[in-house]
This record gives sequence, C-alpha cells and structure tokens, in this order.
Amino acid sequence: MLKHKYIWIISLLSVFIILVCNYYYDVSLSYLFIVFFFWLGLTSWGSFDIRLNYFIKAYSKNTKTLDQKIALTFDDGPHPITNQVLDLLDKYEFKATFFCIGKQIEMYPDIFKRIHESGHTIGNHTYSHTSKMGFLSKKKIIQEITICNQMIVDRIGKKPKLYRPPFGVINPDIALALNELKMDVIGWNVRSLDTILTNEHAILNRVLPRINPGSIVLFHDNSERTVRVLEQLLHFMKHNQIESVTVDELLNLEPYEN
Repeated sequence: MLKHKYIWIISLLSVFIILVCNYYYDVSLSYLFIVFFFWLGLTSWGSFDIRLNYFIKAYSKNTKTLDQKIALTFDDGPHPITNQVLDLLDKYEFKATFFCIGKQIEMYPDIFKRIHESGHTIGNHTYSHTSKMGFLSKKKIIQEITICNQMIVDRIGKKPKLYRPPFGVINPDIALALNELKMDVIGWNVRSLDTILTNEHAILNRVLPRINPGSIVLFHDNSERTVRVLEQLLHFMKHNQIESVTVDELLNLEPYEN
C-alpha cells in the first residue's frame, strides 16, 4: 500500500475518534483542523518530493548495488547545447539517460537522433512540460505522455517505458495515468539545481558529496553552465573510477516496450 493510502486511513480514523470523543467527552472539534493540516502538509510534501513514493513508486536510486556506477540523467532537451553534453560523454566514454520533451524533439530532430545513435537511453518528459502539469486532468496527462511517446516512436522506432515528471510532481491523476500507461517513473537522489544555482562551483560542490554507488543525478542539457560543471564532474569520475551508465542498466529495467 502506498503512503498516501496509509495517511488517508490514519486521517479518517483520527476524524472518527475526534467525533466520538466530542460526542461522549465534549472534546473540542478544533482538533479536526489539526488533522486536516497534518493531511494537507504530508500530501503536499508527497506531491513535490518524488523520493517519498507517496502516490506511485518512483526509482530514485539503486540501493542494492556496491558497484562504482551511477546514472547521469538530463531533462528538458533536446537543445543545441545537448551536442556539447554528448561530446563530453563521448570523450569520457560514458552513457546517460535523456528525458526529452516532445516540443523540443520537434524543434531539434537531428540532435534527438544523435542522442539515440550515441547509445544513450531516451525517456519521456511529456510533450509540452507545462507548468500546469499538477492541475491537468487524467485525460490531459495521458495525452501529454502519449503524444511524446509517439514522437519518439516515429523517430527511433522504440516506445519508451521510462518517464520523468516535470518538476518531479506526482498527484493522484498523474499516478493513475502512469499506471494506465504502464510507465516506470524515474526520480533522482542527487539534484544538481543547475537551473537555480548560478555559481558553477556551488553546483559541483552540491553534486560531488552526494554521489554514491547507485545514485541517479539530475541535470538539464540546455545550459552552458551545466556543460562546464559536467566536464569537471566527468573528469572527477574518471579519475576515481566511477562509471556513468544508463538509468535502465543501473536499475535493471526495460527502457522500451518490446
């Protein structure tokens, strides 16, 4: 049973107990507000922290491996800067996973094709990456994912099974849509914050101490800043014999439908 179901049951039982106590012992109904804010706080946290597996199971790390392997993942491409990311990965002979946006695939089909031909795994990051993703209906969410899947199939002949939610947001409708589509949700346990932090050293210093065997690292392949950080990271990894593999290899998952 997923965590939100446990919290829902606990909250309902708490409401029942408070109502009974109010009836028999004149306990204040104001305790209902405490239960409500407890439920609201945990549910909001669970919606925005993909590592909690609150609404759906998300793979955020391989906790069982002792191998010096991690998965570098890149969101929001393809983008012209993706070429520089691919050049670095080729240089250090590492593989990665790219969660691509449908609209970006339309804009940069050749770069998208290069990602695939370079041996990297491609995952679904929705068609539009709308900021309203957390407010869409189940039908609209399925449409966002399905359109992106079809665009990938049309270009590489493979239908992805791996999905990363924009902004890491998961709610009941998104969970239902993903279950219906039979997509595996990929999270992360090392977030670079490369779209927020402006200092390259701050980004690198955030990532390096958090890397452990089995880690999944989140970057974005649309920033020159990220490219400069990535080059330093890959040099460190090579020197310390840490290998980057595709996320499906790290987690032993099928990346595409058979």
